[in-house]
Amino acid sequence: MRIRVVHETIYTYEQPARGLVQVLRLTPRDHDGQYVRTWRIDTTIDGRLTAREDGFGNVVHWFTPDEPADALTIRVTGEVDTDDTNGVVRGTVERLPDQFFLRDTDLCAASPELHAFAERVAAEGDGAVLALLHRLMGAVRGAVTYEPGPASSAVPAAKAFAAGSGVCQDLAHVFLAAARHIGIPARYVAGYRARDDGQADVEAPHGWVEALVPDLGWVAFDPCYDVSPSDNYIRVATGLDYLGAAPIRGSRTGGGTETLDVKLRVEQGRTAAQS
Repeated sequence: MRIRVVHETIYTYEQPARGLVQVLRLTPRDHDGQYVRTWRIDTTIDGRLTAREDGFGNVVHWFTPDEPADALTIRVTGEVDTDDTNGVVRGTVERLPDQFFLRDTDLCAASPELHAFAERVAAEGDGAVLALLHRLMGAVRGAVTYEPGPASSAVPAAKAFAAGSGVCQDLAHVFLAAARHIGIPARYVAGYRARDDGQADVEAPHGWVEALVPDLGWVAFDPCYDVSPSDNYIRVATGLDYLGAAPIRGSRTGGGTETLDVKLRVEQGRTAAQS
């Protein structure tokens, strides 16, 4: 499948913001099943855009404007060709040992109730790791109702589990907390998902998880839809939780109240026939 993305993040400030720094994890990399044809980042104000790689192997851009600004739009456009790999993730840049992904974070800290949930799912059926993870994905989807919304409303896993509802980041964090509790390395994935109904307009970038399966490697799971991501997903960045893979994080001095708007189109196309 060919997926086209147009992603605009629009900031406005009450007063010109000084010392503005934006950290962008907005650039996907090639791996098995994902080939980046074109990809670019543009900004509406002049400044310096420098690229580097973080400890997770993500492509990270740092943007610093030349002058104080009362508005900024960051625009991403690109095309990616994808193949369905049945959720198996291979050919990615790996900088960290697998056991690193057993670490807890504030967003993935589990409550006693979430611990009990994970242990119950693990004991319910086939103990093989792949079967257990599919069972966990379905159990998270059953326990926490997915409510589309902005990532800014994400809460810690224990809170989302107790509430029984959340945005995609919340379901991912619940899965991560449960998987790590039962000894399975797991990580957060940020990216884009083309809708199944063909509609191009989506509310926000998407988030899901990858977990480590012995003799198979990293496998992707999306508890929001109870599926292993297929060729309608673009994988962009990974981290221990949402904050480590967030598309944009920044800081500034002054500027007063900030207003944020996101416009996103993720459009399915067809790859050209090969001769």
